[in-house]
Amino acid sequence: MTPYLWTAKALSDATGGTWQGDVSTLSTTKITTDTRKIEQGDVFLAIKGDNFDAHDFVENAKQSGAAAIIVERAVAVDLPQLIVADTKLALGALGKYRRDAHPDLTVVALTGSSGKTTTKEMMGAILSQIAPTLITRGNLNNDLGVPMMLLELTDAHKFAVMELGANHLGEIAYTANLVRPDVACVLNIGTAHLGEFGGRANIARAKAEIYSALSADGVAVLPFGDEFFGVLQEEAAKFTERFITFGEQNVPLAAAELADEDVAMLAEQGVTSVLMMGDVFADDVDVQPAHSEFSLNVNLSVDDIDSVPVALPFVGEHNIANALAATAAMIALGVPVEQIAAGLQAAKPPQGRLTRLAFGEHLLIDDTYNANPTSMLAAAGVLEQAEHTKILVVGDIFELGAAADDEHRTLGEKLAGFGLDYVLTVGEHMAHTATAINAADSQTKPKATHFADKTALLAALKELLNQGASTVLFKGSRGMKMESLIADLQK
Repeated sequence: MTPYLWTAKALSDATGGTWQGDVSTLSTTKITTDTRKIEQGDVFLAIKGDNFDAHDFVENAKQSGAAAIIVERAVAVDLPQLIVADTKLALGALGKYRRDAHPDLTVVALTGSSGKTTTKEMMGAILSQIAPTLITRGNLNNDLGVPMMLLELTDAHKFAVMELGANHLGEIAYTANLVRPDVACVLNIGTAHLGEFGGRANIARAKAEIYSALSADGVAVLPFGDEFFGVLQEEAAKFTERFITFGEQNVPLAAAELADEDVAMLAEQGVTSVLMMGDVFADDVDVQPAHSEFSLNVNLSVDDIDSVPVALPFVGEHNIANALAATAAMIALGVPVEQIAAGLQAAKPPQGRLTRLAFGEHLLIDDTYNANPTSMLAAAGVLEQAEHTKILVVGDIFELGAAADDEHRTLGEKLAGFGLDYVLTVGEHMAHTATAINAADSQTKPKATHFADKTALLAALKELLNQGASTVLFKGSRGMKMESLIADLQK
């Protein structure tokens, strides 16, 4: 794919900046914020953060071959300089400039407390069957990463799947405005970044910002079974009347949309709630240790339900929910359900997301990419389905703020109900998880042990593995780097 060629005029038009120096021959295909990745002819954009200022490294950029720089103030370096008011906002403006240059591009944006990366890969696998698709790479989902991804747009791209994350109110509203989605999807409302937002209600408000960039013709995809479904629907309705829901929820009988005679009959039978299905739902679910099978159902018509079987190469019921979200977004774009099923079956799990590794007679499951309480329980559910001895190795969950100890304690109370054999914990807050597991009143509870450091945990894990075939799942927040235990074990 031929990259876009930036001229000096395009750079100044996009950012509103003013050039200093001779730019009569300037053109570039790459704008970078990292001096370590600069190649000959690139433009270096100097980001000023809370704890660093890239303006101090413009000389390094020149030595690496930069042709020009974008800065907030003139610096002493012999390079053309585009002076802008704010380089962070200039990066966003550059990304938006590229997005706006492709009015025929179809964009799906998604957010949620968990499952974003996996669902993004599913959506990308479906759309890539149809035409070239730009897909958010790695964790480039924040106010800097999103515009960096938009800079990679080319004329060949017909679709884009953009993952939007946030750690404060207003961030998704900002990035959603840059990508201008045709379809906007919220997967779920969990407790990720609980410390920054101060409560799940604020998390719901932050995630709902993704709908603010929809036009009246845009489609909002909503998690039907989520506790905050009503909040999300109310927010989305401010911008569009077009909705597609996925999943299922138990609805009180009095609130169910049923005929009066049906309500009366069910009430006589003692029924107090009914299971209602969203527009996209699954049944005949069979979760296997290495994959999941289910019937994918799309119910947008009163008279007809489209249904196809899917063999999903992802493990865990939570990934079926992710597949339903991906399906709903694709239905919004008019993709046939058979083509959606083919794409789901061709999708590949991202590294560190329940990646399975053979280790002698044992199976190691690498789920170390990141963690929050919801995804931690989902991972335990996957491990519960495994054969042989089941060992969960977990590290601290970050970004829970003042609620960290309570959240880890609650996690332990819930983990105590899973059919696991051992839980090995490490980190400042995971001690509360181990204590809660061991204190739980359960006949089938796993045995939990907390360790002061990874070295001690690794020694204990080796002893357990020497006792016979085991399945071990590793998980923790990104900062815990739990994958180092896998690497040390494999040595």
